Amino acid sequence: MTTPGRNEPQTLKEAHDVAASTRPLPGASLATWLKWRQANARMYRAVSDVDRFHHHELRYWVSHEEDKAEELAARIAEEKAETR
Repeated sequence: MTTPGRNEPQTLKEAHDVAASTRPLPGASLATWLKWRQANARMYRAVSDVDRFHHHELRYWVSHEEDKAEELAARIAEEKAETR
């Protein structure tokens, strides 16, 4: 179990605020978006261990971010294959 550090989000709302404030700019590279999605998944997972009232909603966000990260990783791999 990973718990957030002292200066990290402790609630669902705080996690959403962090995700919104760190969102890449439109036109950012797929690699940048992938890193952001992966970081969000880790953050939501850590917060789900602390904000027990929103545990299930946070687990939804973990799954959502992991799914989006997998899609991005597949797109990146596809683009690499096309350039060979």
